[in-house]
Amino acid sequence: MRYHNITKDDMLNGEGLRAVLWVAGCSHNCRECHNPITWDIRGGLYFDQAAKEELFAALDHDYISGVTLSGGDPLHPDNREEIGKLMVEIRERFPNKTIWLYTGYQWEEINRLPYIGKADVVVDGEFVAALKDGKLPWRGSANQRVIDVQRSLMLGEAVLYESR
Repeated sequence: MRYHNITKDDMLNGEGLRAVLWVAGCSHNCRECHNPITWDIRGGLYFDQAAKEELFAALDHDYISGVTLSGGDPLHPDNREEIGKLMVEIRERFPNKTIWLYTGYQWEEINRLPYIGKADVVVDGEFVAALKDGKLPWRGSANQRVIDVQRSLMLGEAVLYESR
């Protein structure tokens, strides 16, 4: 897996102050995407042990609410295995931190991935420029959903997240 950046104090990509891993690779190619530099699966840097340690060091602060996996698309087919392993490791090492995941895929396409239950929130759906709305919390266009993963898995349907 490759990545472009690790942001250590983000307030826009999930609830609370967060660390964000910006992965490389996205095949959705949404018009007016805010981060097209991340589309190339071969772009950025290799996510090696040093990068993982940098991310974990950011998560190790009490004032950090959790991690957000964004990009690109963390669920690009070439990222899925490593993202899954990373989510498992984050959940084990930081059980009190939340995991948010942004993807262009719909919940109905990804809800059976074996590691998706490690996430707390998934923001799903491609960005649609015609539905862009800067007033929406945690998403860029009105078609995207902020999904409560645990409640959705329990009920067998997408349940929207309610801020805590």
